[in-house]
Amino acid sequence: MKEKRGKTYFRVTLVISVLLFYILAPLACAPTRVRIYPRETQTEKTSPGKPSPGKSYTEVISQWESYQDLVKWMERDFSFDAERYKKFEGTLPAPRTPEETFQLKSGIYIDAVEFSKKTLNQINLSYKAQTAIIVVRPNVFNHYVCAFKKDGKVFILDYGTPYKEITGVHGPYHSLDEYRGFYQKHHPMGGKIEAITYLP
Repeated sequence: MKEKRGKTYFRVTLVISVLLFYILAPLACAPTRVRIYPRETQTEKTSPGKPSPGKSYTEVISQWESYQDLVKWMERDFSFDAERYKKFEGTLPAPRTPEETFQLKSGIYIDAVEFSKKTLNQINLSYKAQTAIIVVRPNVFNHYVCAFKKDGKVFILDYGTPYKEITGVHGPYHSLDEYRGFYQKHHPMGGKIEAITYLP
């Protein structure tokens, strides 16, 4: 009797195992859908900017003759990337390359600075374009601008900021400290400038 029960148990177990195999096997072979997020690059795929067809960055700026050509492009074609700004607010992300900024026609403070600095120095090395950092306290994030020289005076290019009051080209100034007064007076968030200096 025990032997008969044992055989019956074995057969039932075998039937269940076979059924499970035929049910689960197709699922095991089905492709697994795993959402893979791309590695963060300097150019986010979600950027609202659209690639610019036509001539390349190098081809276009090779025809520019002065800083005024850069300013015209920034005023006409460049736009503030609000999504990127929100994503990196309070931090300092790696800047997009000038080529990327040119193609996307958008960016934030650090992208605009890198684009302006490289472009100005390509147009004319005498501009000696540099990145300047503005340290504002309290509770206000640091800001970055492009500073360059012309006829012994300092000019500031400030794009990639959400504040229209400080956007644009400013100068001529005798020094960064003179620009400091303009920035502190016109920035809508207020705050006191703790320091303003060139980055190495």
